Amino acid sequence: MTTILNGKELAKELRNEIKLEVAALLEQGHRPPHLAAILVGTDGASMTYVNSKERDCEFVGFKSTVLRLDESETEEGLIDKIEAINNDPDIDGLIVQLPLPSHINSDRITDTISPDIDVDGFHTISVGKLAKGMDTYVSATPFGIIKLLESYKVDTSGKHCVVIGRSNIVGRPMSILMSANSYPGNSTVTICHSRTSNLKEICKSADIIIAALGKPEFVSADMVKEGATVIDVGITRVPADNEKGYRLAGDVDFDAVKDKAEFITPVPGGVGPMTRYGLLYNTLKSYKIKAGIK
Repeated sequence: MTTILNGKELAKELRNEIKLEVAALLEQGHRPPHLAAILVGTDGASMTYVNSKERDCEFVGFKSTVLRLDESETEEGLIDKIEAINNDPDIDGLIVQLPLPSHINSDRITDTISPDIDVDGFHTISVGKLAKGMDTYVSATPFGIIKLLESYKVDTSGKHCVVIGRSNIVGRPMSILMSANSYPGNSTVTICHSRTSNLKEICKSADIIIAALGKPEFVSADMVKEGATVIDVGITRVPADNEKGYRLAGDVDFDAVKDKAEFITPVPGGVGPMTRYGLLYNTLKSYKIKAGIK
């Protein structure tokens, strides 16, 4: 019997926990946690994601600030704005929405954000701490996946975990977290990517597949063994005969794979809501560190 890892319902439950904690802090006379976001340009997916973050902040009682900049914003101008936020004691978390316009160096921008408020976990220091097993801000999507596995009590110890995709946002940090001496973790991890020649055979040996490559319905039933856990990070608009003219598809052929898997995430409603929860969690963590609250 397949268990659907319902990230939408779990994230709702966890957001309610944060909402109650924030309400208690406000009753004690503390200020609300404050998350700031910078959006450069008018990319549709980025605008939608930032809007959802604003709604999440409002729901849990956070203060939210969004700085919307024109596509023509210069790299130096963006850095100046980030440094001003770094020096604002009222702000607990800062994200710069990716992707950025091609004339801006994303690595330079993410490393300009102070590690103390780097709630996206993209700073070189944050990534280095993660690799060393030190306490840090884990980027929101990997954090959300770990929380999902933990909440559903998915067994990861000694399992073969195949991560498809090697991005610094998902693939690489997931490989670190899944191989860490912790739970969830203690897996033997294989990272696959566009140059992997025997991908199908590797996936068929996996107890856990984490698909994060951005190719709709790439993972087919013949790539998944019976009883595997399948985590689908991808979300892509594909043409469909409906009012919108599209539907959302993950990196996994859900309908074909679901009956073979023991655990599987849907798209939408799986990893996405848990990513948004991860950002709230990190912001609250930063806030409590700054305020000296245990």
